[in-house]
Amino acid sequence: MFRDMGDLPDELYDPLVDAARRALDACLRTGEYVGWVVCPADHPDEIVAGAGIQLRRLLPRPEASRREVRRGPEAIVVNVFTERAWRRRGLARRLMERVITWAQEHGVARLVLHASAEGRPLYDQLDFVPTNEMRYRGPL
Repeated sequence: MFRDMGDLPDELYDPLVDAARRALDACLRTGEYVGWVVCPADHPDEIVAGAGIQLRRLLPRPEASRREVRRGPEAIVVNVFTERAWRRRGLARRLMERVITWAQEHGVARLVLHASAEGRPLYDQLDFVPTNEMRYRGPL
């Protein structure tokens, strides 16, 4: 996924895979990460698409449109990806519909994502909207 977006130099591939495996293992055990995968019926051990969410606690906040105080967690959608040979078949849409349904069923107060240029049309169709989020680029 990061290679397709041009964000992963070859020399960082192995370190990223190792770090991601360790982090996901920990998050899966605590329930902080939930993921879905798509496998072909004739190759059930081959993953051709996937999506996940990482849950993070937010402080209670007003929800003016609903006239209530929201207390649920925020879920950030991550790792939405479809292998090239499987694209344009609706897999990402079905995964995202499942993500949205899961979030609704599990009391998620807000669902957010960072869209790639290629994914933006799908997210627009699924009722995601741009926000005023900004990102700090200075040293941390």
